[in-house]
Amino acid sequence: MSDATGRPADDAKGSGTPDGSGPTDVDALKAEIDQTRQQLGRTVDELSARLDVPARTKERAARVKDTAVETYRESPPIVIGGAIALVGLVVGLVVWRKKRATRRRKR
Repeated sequence: MSDATGRPADDAKGSGTPDGSGPTDVDALKAEIDQTRQQLGRTVDELSARLDVPARTKERAARVKDTAVETYRESPPIVIGGAIALVGLVVGLVVWRKKRATRRRKR
């Protein structure tokens, strides 16, 4: 049987809620509430973790350190060469800036 809109009419058991969505049994309602509560708890925990910037920073630093150590263990000459190149670049920039600064003073 259907109503004037063409949708099936509610049967004798009823749909449980006015909009027709959701369980009718009390135990099922309690289970749904518990599930929603657990989901909300997980969401709050996840948001708390995302907002804890100092902890995230420490975690990221630990991951970077672990990655660097692992890379060094796998290929020490490449890491040492990269470190030497980086130091050379920094020293070169410092020397270049000092020379540039002394030229400007002489003008």
